[in-house]
Amino acid sequence: MMLGGRPQSKTLRRTTPTQGWFYVAFRLALRIVPRVASFMSSALIRTTRYVRTWLTGRADVTEEDVVLDRDGTPIPATLLRRRGAREPLPGWIVMHGITRPGRSHPQLVRFTRALAATGAAVLVPDVPEWRKLDLAPTLTRPTILRAIQAFDGMSDVRTEGYGLIGFSFGAPHTIASMADPAIRDRVLGAIGFGGYCHLESTIDFMFTGEHEYGGQSHTLRPDPYGRWIVAANYLTSVPGYEDAGDVARELRRLAALAGDTGAVAWDPIYDPAKVEARSRIEPDRLPLLDLIAPASNEEPDLEEGRRMAGLLTEAGSRIEPGMEAGPDLAEVERPVHIIHGYKDHLIPYTEGHRLQDALVSSSDARATVTRLFGHSAQDPFPSPAQAIREVPLFLRAIGRALETI
Repeated sequence: MMLGGRPQSKTLRRTTPTQGWFYVAFRLALRIVPRVASFMSSALIRTTRYVRTWLTGRADVTEEDVVLDRDGTPIPATLLRRRGAREPLPGWIVMHGITRPGRSHPQLVRFTRALAATGAAVLVPDVPEWRKLDLAPTLTRPTILRAIQAFDGMSDVRTEGYGLIGFSFGAPHTIASMADPAIRDRVLGAIGFGGYCHLESTIDFMFTGEHEYGGQSHTLRPDPYGRWIVAANYLTSVPGYEDAGDVARELRRLAALAGDTGAVAWDPIYDPAKVEARSRIEPDRLPLLDLIAPASNEEPDLEEGRRMAGLLTEAGSRIEPGMEAGPDLAEVERPVHIIHGYKDHLIPYTEGHRLQDALVSSSDARATVTRLFGHSAQDPFPSPAQAIREVPLFLRAIGRALETI
């Protein structure tokens, strides 16, 4: 249900849950559930409020802009509260991913409004560097610490412990931040949507579409947006490609265009921009651009893609060791709920399972793989037969996650 990475374009709206039988089924459930409200747990009540707000888009919440001070850098943030609340509210801190809209991502806005409607205070800070498409994991912790301090100063927010939520790139680093005692002692748990665990397997998937877990191999067409971002950040740090700054700049431009447009990055609408990019690149480096950002009707050469994935992984690990969250994940002891999309074309769902495995110290680490979540919206929602399993699975996952605080 929650989409990350890029805003959903008009051509993709047919896949939203607010149309067709899927929407009718959810609305029917919401008509029935209140009739047995006296028998419902508080978690189910909150889940019902969340789903109702998500489906209808109507949220009885207040929103205000605030500014956090991240070590001298002003960080704009959005604060949402359920309207008319008369007692201190549980507080959630929500971290976005590598996305141009940041906290203004349409689906993130929809999610945070639904979360606030459950009876919570929700603080959504921007990470300006992530909005510029910089892979900067070390900014996660100082941003979260400033958000914690902001909540501490609010009389209408419960201060005994907050919840953390991270999306996409922000997910593993938000979860891993709980290894820091300054954060661990102030939070009760975290939720991660669509995050990666291992840099190598994630980048390899971005070039090859191959992923595996538990001895089972899978293939899925990868969203090129991921490899555009990685190469824009690390290409010139790869030995032999130090002079490929023109390619890295054009890839960043393409990723920015995809972020602003909202259509999946393999869409033909980006082909004119690729042609224009070629005119600004030295001729001997055109094959490099074609490997990472080929025309929409082509895919990278498998072996060359695998080779480039390995080079970019090595460069990323060397330039920014914090990209690998694994060591810190192993120190996390708080409950963690991981939710991933089965047909996620940007970060494969097998990374969600690896995240759960990496949380060896957590007393409660759960992973839910569902067809109702994805980074982009090119996949149709499940058939009625699939929904019999998928909808209850997703609702149970959301209910358990909301119980974190």
